[in-house]
Amino acid sequence: MSLPAPNSDALAASQALQRSIAAEIAEQGGAIPFSRFMELALYAPRLGYYSGGAAKLGQDGDFTTAPEISPLYGATLARAAAAIMAQSGPNIIEFGAGTGKLAHDVLTALAEMGVTVDSYTIIELSGELRARQQDALKDLPQVRWLSAFPDAFRGVVLANEVLDAMPVELVVLEGGQWRRQLVTVRDGAFAFVQAEPDAALLEQIGRQIPDADGLQDGYLTEVHPVACGFMRSLATMFEAGRGAAILVDYGFPAHEYYFDERSGGTLMCHYRHHAHTDPFFLPGLQDITAHVDFTAMALAAQGAGLEVLGYMSQASFLLAAGIGDLLLRTDPEDALRYLPQSKAVQKLVSPAEMGELFKVLVVGRDVELDPAIVRADRSHKL
Repeated sequence: MSLPAPNSDALAASQALQRSIAAEIAEQGGAIPFSRFMELALYAPRLGYYSGGAAKLGQDGDFTTAPEISPLYGATLARAAAAIMAQSGPNIIEFGAGTGKLAHDVLTALAEMGVTVDSYTIIELSGELRARQQDALKDLPQVRWLSAFPDAFRGVVLANEVLDAMPVELVVLEGGQWRRQLVTVRDGAFAFVQAEPDAALLEQIGRQIPDADGLQDGYLTEVHPVACGFMRSLATMFEAGRGAAILVDYGFPAHEYYFDERSGGTLMCHYRHHAHTDPFFLPGLQDITAHVDFTAMALAAQGAGLEVLGYMSQASFLLAAGIGDLLLRTDPEDALRYLPQSKAVQKLVSPAEMGELFKVLVVGRDVELDPAIVRADRSHKL
């Protein structure tokens, strides 16, 4: 791979994390599950990708998210959120708030709509991002930060590109049997080794990949126990209240996720706006993600007591929620202002850009979505 070289401080941090992971591998008898490796690479205190100090988003980071592309994205989510809050409570929780851009845009749009938000709670694991958020949102007194789920909640949950960064298990089909991918150290470098999956992982595989008999030998993919656990935690949080969670991420329903042509899985790494597939490259300095199995997410939420309120492409959701109307608030004749906004909206909704790869899953309790969003629902495809 031809990727930009890190500076000496970043390289030293990555090497420290590699030593820490190698030490845990030795303590655990020579191998750890890939999910644990991914957890350490992303979230190890002070050294992991999300818990370290390097910039993650924007021109100086490794990738760009929808809120960074246009304030119209947050304004459109605000419209959907306002309808839900009117039926539940004037509160918002955002998981993984990035630079704080989405929070700023949502709260700004709601204020312009005359909608009061009593609390906007951000649950953020990254110290570097939390510091950026606190600086960007210092003039918004309703914003606060927590490190864990509250016990109960009424209102709206926002999660933009959160599920894809949760640790996954890698499994491979060998001789008609599933094998678990573990990480070991071989010749001074991280490498994969296989082992029998335990009962809990076999059960997870059975839930997510029911048609494994049709897959080819050597088929490698991911399953998502941590993300499924997150969905169940959302249900627990809503048990004593009402509201909905809007989850936006890239991924597929199960029948598109687990099929023969996708035999190498969906694991992807992002480093300085370069995408590649080597999770062992400079641990701590690159993002590691996997596409979301939205069928598994919906079933986990449903099984824990939430209702699946809607599932659709990002394009369908944004158009149904009114991004086109928001764009036309800028006069198309004012080319200097209109054209950049139009280009940004095109990136958000175009099938060739983010419009179709990204999906929106809405789950909740005792609330209804706006009729236009309901008409765009494709949850039967899950």
